[in-house]
Amino acid sequence: QLHVVESGGGLVQPGGSMRLSCVGSGFTLDYYAMAWFRQAPGKEREGVSCINSREGTHYVDSVKGRFTISRDNAKNTVYLQMNSLKVEDTAVYYCAADPSACSNAMDYWGKGTLVTVSS
Repeated sequence: QLHVVESGGGLVQPGGSMRLSCVGSGFTLDYYAMAWFRQAPGKEREGVSCINSREGTHYVDSVKGRFTISRDNAKNTVYLQMNSLKVEDTAVYYCAADPSACSNAMDYWGKGTLVTVSS
């Protein structure tokens, strides 16, 4: 069975940094599109970033220049490095995988990790 599990969330002050990790099992991450989504309280889920061998990397405008997606194929892990965090980045962050492409309808989802940006 294919699984993705997120980790690395927590409380951070505005302006701080945090790195989220997503470990894949049951599949070879390098062959999949891997994405990070987030859902803030009272808001719809939004795509944050995606990485795909064919498409490269994508970011939502609100995180460009602050967030970086990367992957370590040897560890079957994708990361989301988040710098210069803002209060509005507070959300549950989800990792998702898809054998085809980056989209809002990825096939496999993790349970999420909460990121709280607050002073």
